[in-house]
Amino acid sequence: MGDPQDKSDNARQLEVSIGGQMAAWQIAEECPVALVYNQRNYAVMLATPDDLEDFAVGFSISERVVNAEDEIKSISVQSVDAGFDIKVEIDPARLERLDIRQKRRNLVGSASCGLCGLENADSFLAPLPEVADRCLNLPDDVISKAVQELPARQRLNAETYSVHGAAWVALDGSIELVREDIGRHNAVDKLLGARARQSGQADGFMLVSSRCSYEIIEKAARHGVRAVVSISAPTGFALDKAAQSNIGLYCWSKEGPVRLF
Repeated sequence: MGDPQDKSDNARQLEVSIGGQMAAWQIAEECPVALVYNQRNYAVMLATPDDLEDFAVGFSISERVVNAEDEIKSISVQSVDAGFDIKVEIDPARLERLDIRQKRRNLVGSASCGLCGLENADSFLAPLPEVADRCLNLPDDVISKAVQELPARQRLNAETYSVHGAAWVALDGSIELVREDIGRHNAVDKLLGARARQSGQADGFMLVSSRCSYEIIEKAARHGVRAVVSISAPTGFALDKAAQSNIGLYCWSKEGPVRLF
């Protein structure tokens, strides 16, 4: 096997041997990303180093550091030896809540973990907000259109075969926005952060290339998402939380779309 070469921000090329033949593979990058709010260290996540400003916005709202994008005053992404520092300046009115939460947790999160650092079970058993009076009903043909389009829209995954995708889909099934990351939770935060930064947000739903766990439903609820479609089946806890938040929950099967709630 050859030495790593041609390293870029989110992938590197590696010469490998396949059946005795040399070939070039693209390997997805993963590095520590530290989030610092008003000079307060808050979290270190492992993430694909791409769309990090979107990630900062989505993560900040998902974590309830801020309530909305307009409470973020500035974002600075800085490359450091080990990875990246994201320095976020937030509304001073949110600092008291941030300081209280910071006393209760030390968060070092992997790309696959969404519960690191919680003080106790009550932190994730607490009710989620309702996003609507009733669930968003999605026709089968709309879901099918989005699911079939997603692979072609995942540029990084097409190169590496190793990253998750999250997409914002219009009500006619057209994909409007895609974000990718080695971690499915990070991909969701990047997508929802990108959407929060847009003006005139259109109605639609979120499509994820993974199973739907509790954390994805929690993030959806914090961002007011009315429906989630996952490529794989959800967990039972995710189903309970979707019902609590009135989030329409769907998955994909060999037979086509499945409505779960």
